[in-house]
Amino acid sequence: MLWITRSRVHVDRVACPWLIRRFIDSSAEFLFVPASEVLRRADETGGIPFDATGVEYGHHGGKCSFETLVEKFGLKNPALARLARIVHAADIDEAAGMDEIARGLEAIATGFGLVYPDDHANIEAQFPVYDALYAWCRLEEAGRPG
Repeated sequence: MLWITRSRVHVDRVACPWLIRRFIDSSAEFLFVPASEVLRRADETGGIPFDATGVEYGHHGGKCSFETLVEKFGLKNPALARLARIVHAADIDEAAGMDEIARGLEAIATGFGLVYPDDHANIEAQFPVYDALYAWCRLEEAGRPG
């Protein structure tokens, strides 16, 4: 399936494609467009819009798009819940101090954006970061320090 979001990816727009590919749609393809084109391009292509204003899989009720996807797809996984708290704190300015790992994730996202200005290259390069962070979350949720 085609998933569509805003270009110039950062924390939530990297975390969401990682989540989609790993837990929702393993063959997902992503289209990154200017914010003003997300809904039009979704209508034209039949793609699923995410992390954009006014879409089902966006920010709702104080939650970031990653949290919304976890909830809407019924992903009841303690490690994903832990990762969602990190992504939330890294993505939402008011929550920046809510998680000790969030500032590091935000810094990593900023650095990858500088190294990989192409959105597709950026998300592919960052997926191993999320794989590793998810593995750490699994250890933490199992009660074993990493």
